[in-house]
Amino acid sequence: MTVKTRRREFLKAFCIALAAPFISRAAANAKNPPILAATPTSQNPTVIENQKLGTTDWQLTNPATKREIEGYASLTSVNRGGEIKLFVNTKSANYTIEIFRTGWYNGLGGRRMTHPIVRNRFRQPPPIEDPTSGLIECDWKDPYILKIPNSGGEWTSGVYLVKLTANKTGKQSYIIFVVRDDKRKSDILFQSSVTTFQAYNNWGFKSLYRWNSRRKQAYKVSFNRPYGMSPNPTAAYGVGAGEFLTNFQPKKRTSNAGWEYNTLRWLEREGYDVTYATDIDTHFNPDLLFSHKAFLVVGHDEYWSWDMRQNIESARNEGISIGFFGSNICYWQIRLEPSRITKELNRTIVAYKELASLDPFGEVLASSTRDPRVTTLWRNKAVGLPEDALIGVMYETFQVNSDIIIDREAPNWLLEKTGLKTGDKLRGLLGYEVDRMFGNAPQNIVRVAHSPYSYNGGTRYADMTVYTAASGATVFATGSMQWAWGLDDYNAPQLRPSRLNPGAQQITRNVLAKMISSRPPITPSS
Repeated sequence: MTVKTRRREFLKAFCIALAAPFISRAAANAKNPPILAATPTSQNPTVIENQKLGTTDWQLTNPATKREIEGYASLTSVNRGGEIKLFVNTKSANYTIEIFRTGWYNGLGGRRMTHPIVRNRFRQPPPIEDPTSGLIECDWKDPYILKIPNSGGEWTSGVYLVKLTANKTGKQSYIIFVVRDDKRKSDILFQSSVTTFQAYNNWGFKSLYRWNSRRKQAYKVSFNRPYGMSPNPTAAYGVGAGEFLTNFQPKKRTSNAGWEYNTLRWLEREGYDVTYATDIDTHFNPDLLFSHKAFLVVGHDEYWSWDMRQNIESARNEGISIGFFGSNICYWQIRLEPSRITKELNRTIVAYKELASLDPFGEVLASSTRDPRVTTLWRNKAVGLPEDALIGVMYETFQVNSDIIIDREAPNWLLEKTGLKTGDKLRGLLGYEVDRMFGNAPQNIVRVAHSPYSYNGGTRYADMTVYTAASGATVFATGSMQWAWGLDDYNAPQLRPSRLNPGAQQITRNVLAKMISSRPPITPSS
């Protein structure tokens, strides 16, 4: 870096620091009117992290809508002290890498972790396609290797975005990954549901869905490829980040606004003690959840492996509370396989779904034997574990856009300080996929909301529930993806109208307070 460049970077940082209080206040007020803040019990690492200087530089201002630059990471998550490889492809002679941690940061939404890193282009080979399974996998070279420090107050556990900029065209896209902190015992573990991100990802024109695949859908998809763009061009500013910021759902079905980032912003704004992981971590690490008091699944978490379910149920049975702040959760059972190219574990999702007759384990579909390998619906007799036996509710239908209505059974502790009563509405928070009670949940389940919506000229109902497991764990389910929009206004008004709701925010506080207090205090790790 030249003296002139260093001087320019210093002046930029100084101006940002000088303006930050004013920018922060304006951004916060524009996106989220002031609400009753939580009272954190201590200066936990999440609180300390969000006191650092934020920036809006993480946002894409010139999205790569024609794949002018794109990339992927070698892992979905990396522990502090580990390293992760970032693979990039572009037609520009060189490109820039910038890395940001996402959070609240006084409404700015992210914090810069690195200075811009300029790299020369490496001409990447085309992806390899398996014509039988439809698997599209890249074997790209010359990665940027990012080493995550394991000391100091930097690189706090969180969801990180790598902003890629092609220097010739100025086009931009993301690479997304999670930094874990496996030694830190936090109140809340937030899971990013990357298996569902990948199931809908049609980069290379193949996904697990017929509607966005070329010719026929795949029954194997790889993490060794970039995330494609939302079908809605207005949502292009999320390209490369899976369904973290925006989503892959068809434009005609939903608004293409996401859910996970909204919830993350709100949790960090409220000052909760949070660490982060992905569902790949939930799959392979049976001890992951035991260092936390509450485990949160947010938005869209449709694709679960047998090990994921076993590990989550084991945690519940040991007293770890679970918040299902979404819907259509644990709908398809999947298998995870190594990469066929790199041989790295858990890089390929296998889900035959409607092509079950091709599944080598498909013969069990006709039997009554449970099988942890067959890739079919969890409620199918071949698996025999309906979702609501764990969650309390399970998927009913889409496309829904309506109100959540408080039921007369809602417990007082859950409605405390909300001002809500039986029949009151949480407007616009029901949808776009919804769940209901099917009768397989524990007998002590309580129906918190019972919400009507129109369907094919008739009326159906969606449910929000809570129950206490024998271990004392609290299990709460909203039965709706759009709950996150009541917490935070990211994506409004670009992709959807504002749905901020103080009642939903206070219910979430009440639920988390019960979850955190119901488990004995965790002894801080050394």
